[in-house]
Amino acid sequence: MSAEVVLVPGLWMPGAAMVLLSRMLERRGYAPRTFGHRGRGPFESNVERLADYARDSLGGRPAHYVGHSFGGVLILAMLSRHTDIPAASVVLLGAPVRGCSAGRRFGEGRFGSWMMGGSRPLWDERSATWTRSEPLGVIAGTLPLGLGRAFGDLPGDNDGVVCVAETEVEGMAARELVPTGHSALIASPAVADMVARFFSERRFR
Repeated sequence: MSAEVVLVPGLWMPGAAMVLLSRMLERRGYAPRTFGHRGRGPFESNVERLADYARDSLGGRPAHYVGHSFGGVLILAMLSRHTDIPAASVVLLGAPVRGCSAGRRFGEGRFGSWMMGGSRPLWDERSATWTRSEPLGVIAGTLPLGLGRAFGDLPGDNDGVVCVAETEVEGMAARELVPTGHSALIASPAVADMVARFFSERRFR
């Protein structure tokens, strides 16, 4: 039986946004499935919905988890809170686990605040720690190509939406920087190769 993978898309993204990454992981011998969240809904509700999904759909089997952007923040919160849910490994792609300066700027306006919905507090600066024994890896983009730059320059290396520094998790097993924009992280064959390698070897290269 192929190892199962749970994919979680970014904010405002439908589950279909993960189809390319899903197919690439299938070709590498994995069995992906996608969790569709309600990004604008209360974050706590999304955390519990993901936990219920993991329990009901996986039947106690450990799966690999891959989250893009907001999806990575959601996975980190869910697995940190629900330590009874087993995980084979976790990979976060461009996930602003320490907050997001571009998100804070966007949320300052009335429209941006409405679009953020229940996720808005996530973009404030905060710490991010992984204390579970399962390996967690982080992939961050360094090609500043994304809508976040429309709200001003981003500090340091960034993928156009999320800064590299905002993706760091204390306790992560490995991190890789790739010359890719934010949205392209889930469509890159090179990133898919790194994700699959991390599943089996706990390293990206």
